[in-house]
Amino acid sequence: MHELSVPPIVTVADGDRLSDMVLDNAREVPELVSFGRRASDGSWEDVTAAEFAAEVTAVSRGLIAAGVRPGERVALMSATRYEWTLLDYAIWSAGAIVVPVYETSSAEQVDWILADSGAVAVVVETEAHLALVEQSAAAPKLRWTFGQLPALIAPGSSVTDEQAEAARTAVQADDVATIVYTSGTTGRPKGCVLTHRNLLADVKAGNEVLRPVYDEDGSTLLFLPLAHVFGRVIEIGSVLQRSKLGHTADVRRLPEDLRAFRPTFILAVPRVFEKAYNTARQTAYAAGRARVFDAAEATAIAYSKALQKGRVSPLLKARHALFDKLVYVRIRAALGGRCTHAISGGAALGERLGHFFRGAGITVLEGYGLTETSAGATLNLKDAQRVGTVGRPVPGTAVKIAEDGEILLRGANVFDGYWHNEAASAEVFADGWFRTGDLGTLDDDGYLTVTGRKKDLIVTAAGKNVAPAVLEDRLRAHPLVGQCMVVGDRQPFVGALVTIDEDAWPGWLAAHGRQAGTPVAELREDPDLRATVQEAVDEANKAVSRPESIREFRVLPVDFTEAGGELTPSLKVRRAEVLKRYAPEVAALYGAVV
Repeated sequence: MHELSVPPIVTVADGDRLSDMVLDNAREVPELVSFGRRASDGSWEDVTAAEFAAEVTAVSRGLIAAGVRPGERVALMSATRYEWTLLDYAIWSAGAIVVPVYETSSAEQVDWILADSGAVAVVVETEAHLALVEQSAAAPKLRWTFGQLPALIAPGSSVTDEQAEAARTAVQADDVATIVYTSGTTGRPKGCVLTHRNLLADVKAGNEVLRPVYDEDGSTLLFLPLAHVFGRVIEIGSVLQRSKLGHTADVRRLPEDLRAFRPTFILAVPRVFEKAYNTARQTAYAAGRARVFDAAEATAIAYSKALQKGRVSPLLKARHALFDKLVYVRIRAALGGRCTHAISGGAALGERLGHFFRGAGITVLEGYGLTETSAGATLNLKDAQRVGTVGRPVPGTAVKIAEDGEILLRGANVFDGYWHNEAASAEVFADGWFRTGDLGTLDDDGYLTVTGRKKDLIVTAAGKNVAPAVLEDRLRAHPLVGQCMVVGDRQPFVGALVTIDEDAWPGWLAAHGRQAGTPVAELREDPDLRATVQEAVDEANKAVSRPESIREFRVLPVDFTEAGGELTPSLKVRRAEVLKRYAPEVAALYGAVV
């Protein structure tokens, strides 16, 4: 199959806007608990639909009183927390456009986004963020920290109901809601212009097909950056679907927060699921229960595969029930004990992990999309899942595979272009289709599999095309591997740069009789370490032909990080930066082989 279009099942009227749902909820279900908000003592306190609407209205009136007008841009820089969502809806309620800024952004990135968007105001979480803003030549005159929200709100009492409603309804479905700047794996970030219609079309369709998972009785704890479109559509979807939403940004507290909040579903990038699996495995091994865990893992995978085929044997059911009591219940408890589903995006999860988690009682629904498509373009569903794929098109979306294998998309969720960048906009559209830059295939039932990025394709000296993602996804699945990057463009063979997972490293040192605390840098050539990484490489190579397989690898002294510049805020590898920083390692990789 080369093309599939799924008819829409929802409509977005010309007068619809994102702020409507806040007022609808307050009017129709005022006492419904819409949010769990972190209190000053660290506990969770409930926020009802009526309370949220009142806070949104108060902040939006403050913005209007300060001079923010419909259609103007307001930047928002913060970690994931309740106030982010409050400001998001307040800015929309003032008729303005939200410009998210990652809370980890550098001074140069902040300067570029403020200047390019022409923001007239900015709200930041901390004084440190404010200092970054004030360094910018494009810093707007209107600037507030979250601590100054009362001062922002106070003048809003002078704004009448009529003035507030006039500002809110000044925008329509086809007006701009947000300008989301891409993470910038290459070059300067581009501003993706998303309208109220784009986001509503995507969220409404997604909510409908996810309804068995995602409803008024459901809840989720959001820990992904809200500056990223993936987290944003879950935020909007939760408010629209009337599910309870919580926020946390401290990954060190995440296990504790999950147990306290007890979400019914979560969303994450694949690295989160990889870490959860690795932690469970390491805990079991450290407790002397390695054989039990390995058997439970094999059973979970076999059980999930049997479910996919439509028949589970009585013997497999019995084994699964046993391991559910011994192992799987512990994994679910780590997520709060109520979580039955998860949504994964941003990269491929991998078939093995997908089957493992489903077999353990947590169905991970993989989806696919980009900032330019308001996040979700395809999605696996509870009753229509094919592990290893990213699902079928969301209703109202069409997917096409071009002659060269590129994935093309079309639908109401697809943006019209980049902010102030006509050349870049023209490059990504062809005959009404959005060119994603990703490569993939559609099977006969319309399930999409993403195989890599066009720009990341490696062409070896022998002319062999290699998609790095296939190998990298499998390499990262190994508990000891942190990050990796496959190399080999115009080289005689494929190689890899591999980092070691800092959480798994102490366990490896202990298991191999090495001194605790020894840094990776001192053991990069250690035979046992190389043998362990070789196991991961051998497993990854099973997915490809001999000419595409990894022949040599280098263990790097430190892991890739966002702070180091090798990862984007959404944890994608900045390949150009890694190649530049580790050029001597790549040279040594090839120079060491005859």
